[in-house]
Amino acid sequence: MSSNPPSEVVPARPWWRRLLPGTLTNRLVAVVIVLVAVVGILVAGATAVAMRSYLTDQRDGVLAQAFTREQNPPGFVGEQPCPLDASGTRFTVVQSSGQLTVRPGCAFRSTAGGRITELGTGAVADLDALPADGRPHSVHVDGLGTYRAMSDGDTVVAVQLHDVQQAVRNLVLWELALTVTGVLLAALAGSELVRRTLTPLRAVADTAHEVTAQPLESGETSIETRVPERFTDPGTEVGQVGSALNTLLDHVDRALAARHRSEQQVRQFVADASHELRTPLSTIHGYAELSRRTPDDAGQLSASMAKVETEADRMSSLVADMLLLARLDSGRPLERAEVDVTRLLLEAVADARVVGPDHRWQLDLPDEPLVVTGDEQRLHQVVTNLLNNARNHTPAGTIVSVGAAAAGGGVRITVGDDGPGLSADLLPHAFERFTRGDQSRTRAAASGGAGLGLSLVDAIVAAHGGTVSVESEPGSTVFTITLPGR
Repeated sequence: MSSNPPSEVVPARPWWRRLLPGTLTNRLVAVVIVLVAVVGILVAGATAVAMRSYLTDQRDGVLAQAFTREQNPPGFVGEQPCPLDASGTRFTVVQSSGQLTVRPGCAFRSTAGGRITELGTGAVADLDALPADGRPHSVHVDGLGTYRAMSDGDTVVAVQLHDVQQAVRNLVLWELALTVTGVLLAALAGSELVRRTLTPLRAVADTAHEVTAQPLESGETSIETRVPERFTDPGTEVGQVGSALNTLLDHVDRALAARHRSEQQVRQFVADASHELRTPLSTIHGYAELSRRTPDDAGQLSASMAKVETEADRMSSLVADMLLLARLDSGRPLERAEVDVTRLLLEAVADARVVGPDHRWQLDLPDEPLVVTGDEQRLHQVVTNLLNNARNHTPAGTIVSVGAAAAGGGVRITVGDDGPGLSADLLPHAFERFTRGDQSRTRAAASGGAGLGLSLVDAIVAAHGGTVSVESEPGSTVFTITLPGR
């Protein structure tokens, strides 16, 4: 019985986020519209306030002149005089249209044509409530509207603000109309501009979708799709995204190629290992069958057992090398201890002289010991493999030189010979597994090598954080190993 895994629950978006535009284009256009609207409203508000302040200041000037005239009347000029007050004084006013005047015992409004209308009780009360400081104040007069008025406690003069309010109202209406027009134009132009600006981003998205549709699971694969070069301008943010995606695709393409090479190497490794193991196994099987058929022949039986033992040793060595490579490939750490490179080279060359007396061995070491941190046994194996490689693939009498020196806080080891050298086709693959030298470099028909010696050298040196390289031409082949210091 099987059950489907629970589907991932996607959290719901907050309600306020659902109100926002979904696409980047719509969001940018919305931002442009909001900015234009806000700027238009701010400009309209500032202009209206400035205009109202300017017109009000003009009204205040007229009010001040009228107030001065009311305090120093030149004589009565109206149709109807104010009634006499308790002292018998007659009040006169300057007849300006819309001006309100309140004196002790007299309250009236002048209209167009010099007509004077007496004010009602509510209007007089509104004017009497003004501060008696001789300064302009805005006041709403009952039944008449808004006025600017001045009072000194005895006399009140007021001028209407209807024309000011009407002018400001018309200005605000025009500004609102212009703001709405600007918002509409911004929406249309912004949509087109944003659409054109985001064209490279859409090209990036199309490229990503095209790549995701390609089968990349296995086999020899490559990603040819790239963002067009015209959309990868590093001077723009979208161009930087396109350039970054191309860089990422290049990296993925190289990784896929490396993966394919690794898979091919694994397949080749398995095939070569199977071939290398099949040969000694076939030999062991043949001699075991021969021994079974001739159990009474002591000499043949002894020879067969010796051959079986030789082939078993060969298989053991091959399996040990492959296990070491697998261990190094898995990143398992090696032993870490101080290693005297000088003593290690002395011992390795001394052993090589015994094994290869027909070669000439030279050693160049400094007076002071060279010490690194690493696995002494594996480093000894590195040097031994290089010496065996020189001995097995060069003719008798070849000079094999070994040297060491301090280099950049580490140690540099060189192993060279004056033999035929590596072929040009073999040189780039010298450190690959199961790579063997050609016949021109082979001293004997069967050297017994499986082609893992130099690959082990490369893997062990890399595990120590060092590097190994080779330079070869006829008459000179030099392997150079660089190891970090302690």
